[in-house]
Amino acid sequence: MGRLDTAGVLDAYVREIPDWPQPGVTFRDLTPLLASPEALRLTIEALVALVDDVAGGAVDKVVGIEARGFLFGTPVAMALGVGFVPIRKAGKLPAATYQESYALEYGTAILEIHQDALVSGERVVVLDDVLATGGTLTAANQLASRCGADVAADIVLIELEALAGRARLSGTPLGALRTL
Repeated sequence: MGRLDTAGVLDAYVREIPDWPQPGVTFRDLTPLLASPEALRLTIEALVALVDDVAGGAVDKVVGIEARGFLFGTPVAMALGVGFVPIRKAGKLPAATYQESYALEYGTAILEIHQDALVSGERVVVLDDVLATGGTLTAANQLASRCGADVAADIVLIELEALAGRARLSGTPLGALRTL
């Protein structure tokens, strides 16, 4: 792969799947990006730099949203030298959890976090793949806050500007590698 900027990498390696998982929704498929070692490396490096730029100082943890937030959040946490905390779909975590329901482009869902996953006062970044309507990130921010953490920033690979998800984030700083 030739040298591309981050937007070029995302444009080249994120595949659009129209009408999936239902008519009218365009799914952003990241599997081609994950399959390319160079594209993946460049994306992780860009996410780490974005955390540094947007979070306004050091963070204690990276919080990743199931499932694609796990794929990018874990290596970002490793590069930053901090821990990783998963936010999962309902019924997937074994210990006591906090729950938050939210609306998606195409339905509703519930996210959970272990009640003891974060320590009060920790600065965290919440990482996900795509910001669409903002429901998922808003729910994740609320879960981190319920644990006592301070959400320093939300970080995404792609922001779908037309869906106005940024407006739902209640002033939480947002960093996106690509805005479409």
